[in-house]
Order: sequence, then C-alpha cells, then structure tokens
Amino acid sequence: MNKFNEYAVVDLGSNSFHMVIARIIDGAIQIIYKNKKNIHLATGLNANNHLSESSIMRGLECLTLFSERLIGFPPENVRVVATHTLRVAKNRYKFLMAAAKVFPFPIEIISGQEEARLIYLGTMTSEPTSSNDTKFVIDIGGGSTEIAIGRGNDLKPLIVASRPMGCITYAKQFFHEKKINAISFEQAKLAAEQQIESLINIIKKQNITVAFGTSGTIKSIYRILLDIGVCDGIITQKRLDDLISYVLEFNSFQDIDYPSLSSERKSVFVSGLAIFSGVFNAFGLNTLQFSPCALREGVLYELVGALNFRDIRQNTAQTLSEHYNIDQRHATQVVKTAKYLFSQWQQQAPTSIPASLESILYWAALLHEVGLKINFSSVHKHSSYILQNSNLPGFNEEQQLLLSTLVRYHRKTINIDTLPYFSLFEYKHIIPLMQILRLSILINNQRNTEINLQAFRLKLIKNKLTKVTIEINREFVENNKLILFDLEQEKKYWKEIEDWKLSIVVC
Repeated sequence: MNKFNEYAVVDLGSNSFHMVIARIIDGAIQIIYKNKKNIHLATGLNANNHLSESSIMRGLECLTLFSERLIGFPPENVRVVATHTLRVAKNRYKFLMAAAKVFPFPIEIISGQEEARLIYLGTMTSEPTSSNDTKFVIDIGGGSTEIAIGRGNDLKPLIVASRPMGCITYAKQFFHEKKINAISFEQAKLAAEQQIESLINIIKKQNITVAFGTSGTIKSIYRILLDIGVCDGIITQKRLDDLISYVLEFNSFQDIDYPSLSSERKSVFVSGLAIFSGVFNAFGLNTLQFSPCALREGVLYELVGALNFRDIRQNTAQTLSEHYNIDQRHATQVVKTAKYLFSQWQQQAPTSIPASLESILYWAALLHEVGLKINFSSVHKHSSYILQNSNLPGFNEEQQLLLSTLVRYHRKTINIDTLPYFSLFEYKHIIPLMQILRLSILINNQRNTEINLQAFRLKLIKNKLTKVTIEINREFVENNKLILFDLEQEKKYWKEIEDWKLSIVVC
C-alpha cells in the first residue's frame, strides 16, 4: 500500500485563512492546491480582546469549507497554525472548542517568535542567496509584524521578533472611517517605529546585505510598483516615498486605484504601507524584494520532514539547559527514570499516550531545574516561569504551556483546579505525565549515586489509572532509606487530590 503522499498546511491569520496542499515528487515539494479566504478575524477583536460572534462564525464557516478538501488526510499529514489574533483573544477557547466540532484537526497557536522563525525558514528555502549574506525578513500581518535575521546557509535565524502592529489593527486605530490623510499616515508610521525602537541598534549592527518581505502588504507594494512601471519590483527608499506620495493623494481606502489592488486589500493597504515605511526607515534598509514564500511554506517544509521537527525542540531544550547551567548528570538520570517509569505505565494502561506528549515529559525532566539560578525553595515556580516566558523554537503555545505546567507541579502541593485549559491535549494523558515526572525527580532526590532503576516497579489499577503503586526492592530500601521517607511524604500530597493515590510496597 502506497504511503499517503499529500500534505496540508492551514494558516489561521488575522486577515486571511489559507490552506495549501502539496505532494512530494522526486524528493521535491510540489504545490497542488491553494485556497484563501479573507476572514478579517482581527476586526472582531474589541477593546478587551474578545472576539465577536460574527468573526468566530466567519472563521468556522471557512474551516468547515477547508475540512471538505481534507477528508481522508491522516492527522500526521496536516498541520494547522494560528497567529496573532488567536494569540491575544481572551475567548479563543470558545473558537477552538467550536472549531473542533467542524474541523477534525488540532489547531496550534504559535508564539510570535515561533511565527518569525517559520517565516524565515519558508523564505530561505525558496530564495537563492549567498552563503556570505546577512538576511533580513519581514512579514506584516493583520495583527502583528514578524522580523527575523539570519546568516549564511543556516535555516535557523539568529534574531526573531514579533510586534503587535498589523494592517487590520492599525487601520482601526489610525484611519477612522477609512479616510486617508498625511497626519494619520504619519501617526501610524511613528507608532510602528516606536514598536521596533528597542530593535533598531541591534539590527543595524547586523550589517544586512539582503532583505525580503513576505505576505499581503509587501506583495501589494511589489505589484503596485509593477503597475506604475518599476520593472523589477524591488523596493527602494525613493520608490517607497514616491508610492506613499501617490497614495496620499487619495481621500479614502476605496478610492485607491491600482489595477493589482483588490477591493479586499484596499481596506488594509494604507495601514500596512505605514507600518512598512516605519520599519524600512528605522532599520535603514537600502533595498527589499518580495518573496512569495513565508509562514505556510516554513510549516510545510518541516511537516514533510525536510527538517526534523522534534530535533528542533530537542535542540531548544538542550540549549536552554546549557544556558542555565543545569546539572547535566542529574537531569540525564531524571530523564532516564522518566523513560523507565513511562514504559511501565504504557505496558499496563488500556490506552496509550501520544508520542508528542511523551517527548514533553522528557523535556520537562531535563529542564525542571532551570530556575535554580534564582533559588531552590521555589525552584518549581521559577523554572515554570522561565519555561513559560522564554522563546522556545519549535514549540507551539500549548506545548510550551504544558512543559511549563508539568515543571510547575513537579514538587510540593498540586492544585488540580488551577491547571490551565488545553485544546490540544487531554487531561487523562496530562495527569499520568505529571505523576511520572514527580516520581522520577523524587527517586533521584539524593543526586549522589546512579540509581538502580530495576529496584522499582510501577503498578496500575486498570480502571483507576491515577492510583499508582510503587514496588521497591527491600535490599535497595535498606541502603536508601531517605527515598522511602520522601515517597511517604509524596503520598500525603497525592492524598489531597480526589482519585489520586500513591501506594508503596517494599518487597
């Protein structure tokens, strides 16, 4: 039986929802289908960052349509990513829960830094550059702008940044009733420059040699330059200034009259142009060219295996552990213990835990002490905070939140009621990971010797998976009485939680 050879990426942006489908032919990615719907999701955000019912409905209608094309796709061949608007929407889980009823694939909300990384990846895999180049990439979306810088042939950027300035949000904020005037344009431009103020010196020091712009706003600028006779479409300071002068002659968004500018794009073009102008000026860019490849292509490139997605996250975890100077020997032993106990859990449980979750358990075991640099007494809280607020390439928002949550509850009291809501993961899978992590760390509390893991056996009651028995070899206990004492204390923490129970049997 032939392997299913179609891959789909869905991008839930603040302005548009996109779907792209590709297949692999002779080792190359071949696009075979594209679909785009202008949803203007960000227009539905109110001052309190709540999505309106109408914007939610527009999104759901689009996902229902997309799902028809994806019938028969294996879950591992589809990846769905959501960006700025769903990042900031306080009622996003209302959308995600409704989406799950009409769209059979999980929706990942990715951070701004992760979005910038994937945009860079998508651009660099399609644009020929010199190995000596320092490359700058900018993507102006509906709700945010992503920036990335890298060097040479490395597909991993050196700098990634995301700023909450987008063509939809700036249109609402600065261009009331969609009227065009020089004052509003200048205010929007200055606001954009202010958003990137902290980056200006950092980026100028990189000595950028080639710059690319992606997605709707920059695509529109490129096409308008072609409309007015600029044959190569390359954006320079003079061409940009001339274009702005032309645009400011119009009175309203819909009056703008260029052949390539659609009615839909007119509603957000001027605000996007102001953002782009502010960035172009502030960073002192000389020229910039449009690239048709961005976020979707980056996600697709990873999805089909040109890069190993898990390796990216493994590298992220290892880099973080080195940055915080964690005890590598101890962390490695905790990971080893977690793998040992998890394998026993899997052998006895009636349902298995997805491999993607298993990996997060091991990264939590590796990184549970990153907060030791602050202090030991609340290391679980400090470590959790660091993991939740760091840039973790390769992790989507919920994966990062789960990693942080597991580490937060790796010791002391557990308050189940404060666990965050997850749309991608089930609590029946999260709870065993939490229990296994706690036991793995506790068994290695002494830190001074390599533990003989064969002295421990984990037992489950099939209908009560949260009730765990640890059998310990009697001879081992005779020489490691502190571990038994620690386990007795752990029993008390478990007893405080409904349906949890830890039993200890020395045999």
